[in-house]
Amino acid sequence: MLDTKFPPPKETKEMPSLNHSYICSRILRQLFENKSIEALTELTIDIENGLTPDISVYATKDIQPNFLRDITKMTQMPILAIEVISSSQNIQYILEKSEHMVKNGIKAIWTIEPYTKTIFITTEQGEEIIHNQTVTTNNIKVDFNAVFNKNKE
Repeated sequence: MLDTKFPPPKETKEMPSLNHSYICSRILRQLFENKSIEALTELTIDIENGLTPDISVYATKDIQPNFLRDITKMTQMPILAIEVISSSQNIQYILEKSEHMVKNGIKAIWTIEPYTKTIFITTEQGEEIIHNQTVTTNNIKVDFNAVFNKNKE
């Protein structure tokens, strides 16, 4: 693994794209059906200077917002983090970020690479590669065939 600091310096931070946003939206649509979890977008997690996965998934009981006092960095780790790779992002960097998040207490990271419809699952046990099918982690399930195929809902 490269000796990379997370997050990258602001001048190299990549911007999300249409495909990135669309895939996040399609994943969230499925996650919102599961009432036992909260799927939160762009939530900064207290790892080093702060890491912000595209989607962080928590048990519903663990999320108690206080609208009078906000939390800018979550100290409690999500049970699942999801990263979607944009065309301008470096896949190696995102996979290293996933490994780094697991080492800091997140149980599983799904990294979605849209061009090949590939899902990299990173856990303490290592990495697994899935192509365009249903992925389940801790009773959290997403059908990626439906995510990538607009006609399958």
